[in-house]
Amino acid sequence: MEYRTRLVSPLMRRILLVNMLPLGLLALTLLYLTQFQNSLLEAEVSALREQARIYAGALGQSAVTTTRHGVLLDPALARPLLLRLTEPSPNARARLFAPDGQPVADSRAERTSPRPPRHGPGAHDGMVGEEEDRSPLYPETRNIGERLYNWLLSQLPTLSGERIMTLDTPDTDPSVQPVAGPNGTRIMEMPPYIRRTAHQRLMVTVAEPVMHDGQTTVGIIQLTREARDVDRSLFAVRSSILSLFLMALALTILLSWYLSLTIARPLLRLAASAHVMRESSGRTDTVPERLLARRDEIGEVARALQDSASALWARMDAIERFAADVSHEIKNPLSSIRSAIETLLRIEDPERQKRLMMIIHDDVRRLDRLITDISDASRVDAEISRARAEPVAVVPLLSVLAEIHQTTRQPGQPVMSVASSGNSAERPLTVMAVEDRLVQVLRNLIGNAISFSPPDGQILLSAVPAGNMVEIAVADEGPGIPQAKLDNIFDRFYSERPTSENFGQHSGLGLSISRQIVEALRGTISAENRIDADGHVIGARFVICLPRVG
Repeated sequence: MEYRTRLVSPLMRRILLVNMLPLGLLALTLLYLTQFQNSLLEAEVSALREQARIYAGALGQSAVTTTRHGVLLDPALARPLLLRLTEPSPNARARLFAPDGQPVADSRAERTSPRPPRHGPGAHDGMVGEEEDRSPLYPETRNIGERLYNWLLSQLPTLSGERIMTLDTPDTDPSVQPVAGPNGTRIMEMPPYIRRTAHQRLMVTVAEPVMHDGQTTVGIIQLTREARDVDRSLFAVRSSILSLFLMALALTILLSWYLSLTIARPLLRLAASAHVMRESSGRTDTVPERLLARRDEIGEVARALQDSASALWARMDAIERFAADVSHEIKNPLSSIRSAIETLLRIEDPERQKRLMMIIHDDVRRLDRLITDISDASRVDAEISRARAEPVAVVPLLSVLAEIHQTTRQPGQPVMSVASSGNSAERPLTVMAVEDRLVQVLRNLIGNAISFSPPDGQILLSAVPAGNMVEIAVADEGPGIPQAKLDNIFDRFYSERPTSENFGQHSGLGLSISRQIVEALRGTISAENRIDADGHVIGARFVICLPRVG
């Protein structure tokens, strides 16, 4: 399998998504600017309403005639006056209506052509219709940036489409004031009409009553103007937000790319190193030194991979040594059996034949014992890895073993006793272990102590706390362990037996299996000699340390 470095890895895509999503949501939220937009619209409405009141005041005093029906608007006077009033504001469109809604004058119509106003039903329909978008009063002056901006606005769910924009203003707003109707009743002014057209133009329309002498309503003046300043202010703010967003986006992409390179590429190198370790036959260090020298999580993974490889190679070496030792240990009894059989075929003396048969019998028993112990040693790690370690009370376990020995003790065999300290009902001496395997270790140590103890000697089983460990010891009164052999006593197939025992009764795997079990339980085992005050060896002592529970 090939591990290649990719420009955009799946990890980089995830990092980009995680980093860009909050940034995009923040930018999208800032684009709405509802409060800022409303404040601009309030200012625009107030200015336009004030202008409409000026127009209404001028028309109510100078464009009326008095008839027997009362004071009425005079179209002949209203049209030129409305045109003169709107000359300073060419972007504003003013319409004048009679009290019954009939159009009287239109500033845009007066500028473009002297056509008479329409009359009849529907004459005032579309007072702020789509023709405003096509009027020369509102020329197309937007550049590419503004067009792109308008397109972006059209994609936003709450800012797109042709709709009325609601302006939330309090009832005490100065732009909304009561006026008197023809019969003296007080009415409220018409609220502003704000909308965005299909061409994305923001139009503001206000209406004010045209009153003569502040008492008689003679008409209604409607003033419409494009709120360009509002759009431009919003465009400037949103452009700044978008610019900052694009800068932050570019920086986020670069940093995410760099972050992914510092994570994904080293991981790919580690994967390639693991692949090389699996496929190659050599044992050279394949993890790059640069990764091993890192002080972050990648460095920890690299060092863990290196340690795993070293442990695997050590285990392979141990297996090879074990296989060599097994073949050597099995070869010895097989050679003895073969020699005895070959000799047996050549001799006729019944006594010598009987002696040779005893040799063959002993070698077969030795071979059987050796194979059994080898099988047990090969299963220890697998069985302990499958078994679940549980809390084991040490002192009761030692007491049971001592009681079994005392019950079955033969005359001349050593006496066994138990001693402990730091053990209480509230906090007993308890270790995490597989009980069957711990009993196997203790039986092996007790068996060795019995073999080396003098007649009617003493064997002491003890348990004491040692920090976060529990120290379990088996002490005897035998000859002790040769000083030169203390480091080798736990080696595989090593055997140091009393002279009274026949050769071949032990395989030399007992202490090796015991160390294997204790280390699998995350403990240690050691051997030492007991020394008296004069410096003489008075026995041997085997010590097991296991993690304490509680």
